[in-house]
Amino acid sequence: MKPILIKGGRVIDPQTKCDDDLDLLITKNEISKIGKTIKQRDAYIIDAKGFVVCPGLIDLHTHLRDPGRPDEETIETGSKAAVAGGFTSICCMPNTDPAIDNEGIVNYIYKEAARVNLCRVFPIAAITKNREGRQITEFGELIRAGAKGFSDDGDAVANSSVLRHALEYSKIFDVPILEHPVDKDLAQDGLMNEGLTSTRLGMQGSPAIAEEIIVARDLLLAKFTGARLHFCHISSKNALELIRNAKKEGLRVTCETCPHYFVFNDQVLESFDTNYKVNPPIRTEEDRQAVIDGLRDGTIDCIATDHAPHCQAEKELEFASAPFGMIGLELAIPMIIMELIQKQRLSWIKVLKMLTTNPARIIGRKTGIIKEGGLADLTIIDPKKKWKPTESTIQSKSKNTPLLGKELVGRVVSVVVSGKIKYSLKD
Repeated sequence: MKPILIKGGRVIDPQTKCDDDLDLLITKNEISKIGKTIKQRDAYIIDAKGFVVCPGLIDLHTHLRDPGRPDEETIETGSKAAVAGGFTSICCMPNTDPAIDNEGIVNYIYKEAARVNLCRVFPIAAITKNREGRQITEFGELIRAGAKGFSDDGDAVANSSVLRHALEYSKIFDVPILEHPVDKDLAQDGLMNEGLTSTRLGMQGSPAIAEEIIVARDLLLAKFTGARLHFCHISSKNALELIRNAKKEGLRVTCETCPHYFVFNDQVLESFDTNYKVNPPIRTEEDRQAVIDGLRDGTIDCIATDHAPHCQAEKELEFASAPFGMIGLELAIPMIIMELIQKQRLSWIKVLKMLTTNPARIIGRKTGIIKEGGLADLTIIDPKKKWKPTESTIQSKSKNTPLLGKELVGRVVSVVVSGKIKYSLKD
């Protein structure tokens, strides 16, 4: 295998605080040399001038629908979407059919990901058997099989006693519980955020307190148990304030948000486009600004995609019947660039920390760093590339995004996983 020489890119690494135009030489699966003008005979050259070169992106929250719904996504199509979006590692959520609640399914995911051989796929196992919220799964067995955390994503753990015991068990193994903070009883049949826009549109709303009450309860349980707690897809101003205060108290709490919560507000639902129907819902402009503030001050640790593929026929149902979720793996980088980088709300270092260093730390990986001798998982981004996503350019099996046909700025041009080029943009 030829060495790979990445020439002249803007190398940005949050862990080493590097932000400089450098060359990177990759030999086998490692970064063997970093310098200003590296020469290497017989190397495969990647001209990265004008591009950002960073550690491989890590997504803590991806839905691959495998097993159960291969018509929506598979580990293969999801992996193709991941590398096209710059992600060298993804964590797949357990709300599959059957749920990822036993060693056999975890083993299946690893074997299928190895067969596909594109990105790393790490299973997040179910907290409770069949995600029913009653009986805790075999944490030890699932961790030995390779689970990186536990979640009943799609549902909060409603029973406080069950969640308490899950937190206590997770503390033994020092792995996170990833909670879906939505109180089903309060959310009821909400189709969008409850507020002025939902009232004007005559649509059933899901109030922000449905998120906030679970966050408040779970923070009390995290304080009581001393366990690690991670909140998925935070979208509300008050939920963020609760988490901010908990961090000041020293609780072992982390959280993520998704691009659609800092790019859109609930007025986009006036289009009745079901691709904006997500759970938790896109909220008010005040909440959107609060999410951006949370990204800026570090209250939010990670940007995750919550990639949620659905087949076209289901998304074309009337709004009330259409499923929640939009795809995100291939569109996260342009959304981040356009909303955070171009508007100078966050620096590249801060953004990449939330896409590499922090998610790696949460799942106990020592990746997400560019250093000599380090693993060669790298993402190369053209921050000025203009493009329009179409059904033919989207690698995901599902195409449910409101961004089809819209001009975006910023695109991943190349991805290296373990020293091998796994994606290269074809113009």
